[in-house]
Amino acid sequence: MLMKIALTAMTAIILVALTSSAYADVPSWVKTNAGWWADGTLSESEFVSGIEFLINAGIITVAPTTVSTQSSEGVPDWVKNTAGWWAEGIITDGEFVNGIQHLISIGLISVDSSQTQEDISSVEKTSDTELSMFEKELEKCSEITKAYKRLDCEKPIKKAIQLYEYKKTAQKFEVGPIIYYWQGMGTEGSEFEITPTGQAILTIRMLAENTSSDIVALNCTSPQICNYDVWDGSTAFKYSGMDFTSGQININPGDTREFNMLFGPNIGYGGTQFLYDPSLTYHFRISENFGSTNVLLELE
Repeated sequence: MLMKIALTAMTAIILVALTSSAYADVPSWVKTNAGWWADGTLSESEFVSGIEFLINAGIITVAPTTVSTQSSEGVPDWVKNTAGWWAEGIITDGEFVNGIQHLISIGLISVDSSQTQEDISSVEKTSDTELSMFEKELEKCSEITKAYKRLDCEKPIKKAIQLYEYKKTAQKFEVGPIIYYWQGMGTEGSEFEITPTGQAILTIRMLAENTSSDIVALNCTSPQICNYDVWDGSTAFKYSGMDFTSGQININPGDTREFNMLFGPNIGYGGTQFLYDPSLTYHFRISENFGSTNVLLELE
């Protein structure tokens, strides 16, 4: 009987791989839950219900899948193994989603077919479905008794919530494969002031998202050699401080990184002192080898 189930499962996954083009932009934090399910920390029902929610919310997209008339009593072992391999980065998102399609085909995951893809996209854009889902996942993490596993579970989800809220309220600047998100002056990390000694201090915080399939590097090795500065129409002001590690920020495909830059006193190494003139217009300039843009700074 077990041999028959295994053969049926393998046949189904081969057919799915050959006849459908499964694709999913699966949030990276979901891998944590997949890992916990694979090692027994989360129950099968908890994981399956979570995946079902993600699909019906439009966060994971699967190709139309025919549901078999013969139901299954449980998740095949090979699907659980696939989830573990995906959590470890051994297989791709697409291969993981193929396994999810099999769960749909045997009736273990129910997909709301009344929703069209346009309906799903509309929900994603106009509601806090994703945020609600994050909060539900955090609640599941709180049920994990082992402290280190609970923290490992919570960390990527809390980061996802932070990035979700960041991107929701930020201005968007597309530069080649990178999308820069900026929340504007007067927000945390992006502030302007003049000190009692008369020194103008400007801080910029941005989020960079890699939308490509390759690793992309942001480059700033020194004040003199940096692809980021502030421009007043005639003078390029170099940074006084930044958090690029070894002059670069490497962003993996689909990943995001936040970075901070400070403009103020001249620290040398080809740097400049930041000067403020209320009659001038200031821009934060991005001049990477993959593209460039100017971000208007409203300094007061």
